[in-house]
Amino acid sequence: MFIANDKRYDGMVYRTCGHSGLKLPAVSLGMWQNFGSLRPYEDARRILLRAFDFGITHFDLANNYGPLPGTAEQTLGRVLEQDLRPYRDELIISTKAGYYMWPGPYGDHGSRKYLISSLDQSLRRMKLDYVDIFYHHRPDPDTPLEETMGALRDIVRQGKALYVGVSNYNAEQTKAAHTMLAEMGIPLLINQPCYSMLNRWCEDDLFDTLNLYGVGSIAFSPLAQGILTNRYLTGVPADSRAAVPTGTLSESNIDEQTLHKVRKLSQIAADRGQTMTQMALAWVLREGHATSALVGASKVEQIEENVQAVNNLAFSQDELQKIDRVLNDA
Repeated sequence: MFIANDKRYDGMVYRTCGHSGLKLPAVSLGMWQNFGSLRPYEDARRILLRAFDFGITHFDLANNYGPLPGTAEQTLGRVLEQDLRPYRDELIISTKAGYYMWPGPYGDHGSRKYLISSLDQSLRRMKLDYVDIFYHHRPDPDTPLEETMGALRDIVRQGKALYVGVSNYNAEQTKAAHTMLAEMGIPLLINQPCYSMLNRWCEDDLFDTLNLYGVGSIAFSPLAQGILTNRYLTGVPADSRAAVPTGTLSESNIDEQTLHKVRKLSQIAADRGQTMTQMALAWVLREGHATSALVGASKVEQIEENVQAVNNLAFSQDELQKIDRVLNDA
């Protein structure tokens, strides 16, 4: 029987999500790639339990996470049943719907039919009565926003989710979603954008909008799917994501110009007493930016490295300027 580390909350930093009363760990665990039926269950179980032992209380999923689609939620349901059920009230579990999940016109996008049906399926897979956060996964230009936000409202009122959020919404779309939900008496808790040192689009106006309206944020791919680590500095490892022909990261993304930047950034990280991974996470979490950084993991050791980022989240102006010079170097 799993017994959680009684010191699990001593080392983690928890940050208030927007204007809500909910606190998220600075480092959260995403179950996008490595927790489905194509990976050994015991590996996934070890990662999840080790993460919780380090104070990572937030596990993030979506209906189509796996691979295969749906099986990451099944994995979490199994771990909850086997190990984490006594700790359910210490966990923040989120899931999403908005991408393709099943055939036909009702298994994709943002209709009321799809969102409510998908969440019902997710709850069955995870063996839960409710999730803590339910997201619309991406904007849908073919469905009126009123319908999508109305579905989120009703999901909260039905007790199937405690909070709702959006993902991949830009500043204008986030403002519209926030305003519409507020008129319905439901707060927009959080936006989940892609954000890293190599993908800074959120800095144009999204973070300003989130801060203005009191909406939290959680950055996915803060390590640019592993590029912002030391993993690719000497080539593409055979067991890496970039080595998989049908994977989400291509070798073409790992060009010499990018690696040159990562090498320079690694030196700045070393001067801070951090690994490249830890500094990349700390940078995403710097003041005024993401509430939490969402990391993936294929090994327990990656969790152990990632959580140490919270030991040094502060940057001097000189460090930020050095980083900006590296990132802006054409």
